[in-house]
This record gives sequence, C-alpha cells and structure tokens, in this order.
Amino acid sequence: MNKANPGRLDPEGRVIMLTGANRGIGAAIAARLRGDGYRLSLGARSPGDIVAAAGDDCLHAHFDAMDPESPKLWAAATVAHFGRIDGLINNAGVAASFGFEDGDEADLDRMLEVNLKAPYRLIRAALPQLRASGSGGIVNITSLAGMRFKRGSPGHAMSKFAPMGLSSAARSLLWDDGIRVTAVAPGPVNTDMMPNAGGLKRDDATQPETIADVVAMVLAMPNNASVATVPINAMNEPLP
Repeated sequence: MNKANPGRLDPEGRVIMLTGANRGIGAAIAARLRGDGYRLSLGARSPGDIVAAAGDDCLHAHFDAMDPESPKLWAAATVAHFGRIDGLINNAGVAASFGFEDGDEADLDRMLEVNLKAPYRLIRAALPQLRASGSGGIVNITSLAGMRFKRGSPGHAMSKFAPMGLSSAARSLLWDDGIRVTAVAPGPVNTDMMPNAGGLKRDDATQPETIADVVAMVLAMPNNASVATVPINAMNEPLP
C-alpha cells in the first residue's frame, strides 16, 4: 500500500506492460505512468518509434498484435528484464470500414485479431506473473463503440464489443487470483485515429492525457476497490 496515499497501491517497483505505446493514447499513458514511478515495458511493432526514452525503468520491446507468438516473447522479455509483471494495459487497436453490404472480410479479421485476440493472448502470456503479483491489474482500452452502436463501421463496433466480453470474463474468472480487470471505454479522443464524430472539433474531444489519468487511477486502486468499466465521452448521450 502507498504510505503517502492510503487506499492506493504504491507504484514503486511495479512493472506494467503497455501496447501501442508509440503514439496517441499509448504515448500519453506511458508518460503518465513513468512520471508516477512505474517501471514500463512498452510494446510496439517498431520499438524505435516509441517516444518515451528507454532506461533502467523502461524497456522498449517488439510486439506485433498479428503474430500469435509475439505476446509470449514479449512477456518473457519483460520478466527477463524486470523479474516480474504487475499490470497489463491492452491499448493497441485498429479500425476499418466494414458494413452489412460492403467491406472486405480481411479487414474484419484484422480488427478482431488486433482488438480482441491480441489482448486475449497477452492476458494468457502475462497471467502467471499477474497472479504472483497478488495485486495484478489489467486495463483494456476499448471504446464506447463497444457499448452501443451510434455511427460508423458495424465491423469496428463488433470488434470493440468483443473486448468488453473479454474484460467481463477475465474480471470474473481472475478475481480470486488477486487480479482486477477494468475496461476503459472512450468516445472521440484527439488522436490521429479520431473519427468524424458529428463535426466535433479536436479541442472539444477528450484528450489522450485525460485517458492516461483514468488509467493511472484504475491501476492504483487496491483489490477491494475495483472498477469494472469506465465510459468516457466528450458528448452528452444516453448510454446503456
């Protein structure tokens, strides 16, 4: 427990794996968590593109969400470097247009591979270390597109609803292992992947640093104060 902040876990010595750390939300999360004192294993297809500087507290690692072996190799490299894994943030994601009357199923397969199967494989790869932590945390960055369908690509929505199911199942089945799972579901965020959300200006969209604040809060919560889902939106709308 954090002596300076009772009711929060102490980040000192805790090792967090983060996907998609080279830009946007992932880069903001990396900057926030490193500032908080976590040790980070940052995964990206091109580790050289990761903005956060490498160092004793920051490992740059290759991670390819399309490669079924990549999660195991990355988890093993993280343990070899730090000796433990305390948290996993599944942030990497892709989007493509896929509808009922148009679209290429190859695009749907890619979205499901990156948005669903890669997080599942990473949970499996990190699971022994997360159990050993005693207070392991998993944060899945999903989307409001996975909580309701409002506009855009049905295929993308399908690939985002699925990780919500993954989060729910992992939260239930891994609870007794001391692992807490949270789905963070943003709406429009000011990144290069921001969709056309009804003409919303970038300055009026949620900022990546705000998502990073939420992730930091969730990771710091102790086992007796878990949050299942955090919807975040820049617009007023009814949610289920």
